[in-house]
Amino acid sequence: MTGIAGILGLQDTDNLYVNTIGQNTVFDAARLYVNQISMDTDKAFQVFVEGEIEDYKERYKLPGGGRLDKRGGQSQSSAAKASGSWDVAYPLEDFGKQITGDDVALAYMTLDEFQRHLDGVQIANVNTVRYEMLRAIFQNVSRTFSDPLKGDLTIQCLANGDGTLYPPVLGTESEADDTHHYGTNYLSSAISDTNNPLATVRDELEEHFGAATGGEEVCVFINNAQTAKIKALSDFYEVVDRDVRAGDSVSVPINLPNVPGRIIGRGSGTWVVEWRWIPADYCVGLHLGAMAPLKRRVDPAATGLPRGLNIVGRETNAPLEAIHYRNRFGMGVGNRLNGTVLKFVASTSYTIPTAYA
Repeated sequence: MTGIAGILGLQDTDNLYVNTIGQNTVFDAARLYVNQISMDTDKAFQVFVEGEIEDYKERYKLPGGGRLDKRGGQSQSSAAKASGSWDVAYPLEDFGKQITGDDVALAYMTLDEFQRHLDGVQIANVNTVRYEMLRAIFQNVSRTFSDPLKGDLTIQCLANGDGTLYPPVLGTESEADDTHHYGTNYLSSAISDTNNPLATVRDELEEHFGAATGGEEVCVFINNAQTAKIKALSDFYEVVDRDVRAGDSVSVPINLPNVPGRIIGRGSGTWVVEWRWIPADYCVGLHLGAMAPLKRRVDPAATGLPRGLNIVGRETNAPLEAIHYRNRFGMGVGNRLNGTVLKFVASTSYTIPTAYA
């Protein structure tokens, strides 16, 4: 990513002061830099987020099931009718930070120092987007969001046995409720070929989205605390270090997906990704070929409000003396079937990780 100095076509040195360049010039370059950062952040998390939505709620409508009617003579077939749906809503919140200082502080501020402040805001933004995303995934109960314009909204979670009828799973013809948060009934220390969480996640997702010969694009995100036990599974194939050439008669995973974290291998028909933002003793499974579980609500375009991380200037003549950074968005579950969360615990009860409760 090109920094502010690069955007301005300048060499970044200790003697390059913000006031010498001009606050408005630096402000405009900072705005461009922040917009670029916002786009990069979106790409990193597109695995979990299907896209943006302006509506505060929507209804997922599903295809019907059943069988064709037997016909005879002049008998009429029954009408095909789509059935089954679920209602979801999305929050919209205002997040922000600011860099502020008086005229003296800005007079002594170099471009390099200002860049460090800006990078700090960027890190805070990435942390916020990731936190809101994972909070929506790990929650197993609906919550109420008080929207100042739309009133109280019920923000749903992944399938949680609340009576919603989902399309028939493979091998059945009847719609049924489902639950996608589980306690494994064994500790992470007991992960083995007998207690295989990869197979559990795979089966839960394939029953909804298909089980093709050769495997589906199911991805399981784990904490590094579980890496050794997962690698010890008999059907696990490790991704070879990029600086190591695999020898003869060695099975090596290919066609690696583009996901956050570090892909460590493939096992039980799933890609295994070590992502340290997953809490220890939990794992999260997604089907990469289905619609992502989350949507990000944003302000309607007609409002003229910008999307992503943006700079909001307050002072025309000295915009850097109080420069505000803002990101308005909200994460909510739309596709309640694409996502399975396991907690490694000696029971079948699921509890939300403390960090996301």
